[in-house]
Amino acid sequence: MYLSELIPNKIISMAKAIEITDDNFEEIMATDKPVLIDFWAEWCGPCKMVGPVVEQLAEDYQDRAIIAKVDVDSNPNLSVRFGVRSIPTLLVFKNGEPVQKQVGATSKKVLADMIEASF
Repeated sequence: MYLSELIPNKIISMAKAIEITDDNFEEIMATDKPVLIDFWAEWCGPCKMVGPVVEQLAEDYQDRAIIAKVDVDSNPNLSVRFGVRSIPTLLVFKNGEPVQKQVGATSKKVLADMIEASF
């Protein structure tokens, strides 16, 4: 059975957070949309709690904002550039500049409010 048979006449969107690297950061930041970036690591327990929330935000804001993730172990230059010393750290950018910061695990509402304040 196909998913379309289970949910007829529904368009299913699978928006996901974008993986940002040291190499593609500038390209992704060249936008007029707000950008939420989750600085995380695979071994980080609180990051694993925030990860699903970030993915939900990618779905919720798929047309209005860019939701992204940076693996700090694979992309140390971005962590240094933005002073990320603890993870998870979530930054909201507007016009390429950080305007909001959340260090540590938090709720979807807090992150959504950060994004909304950047419009």
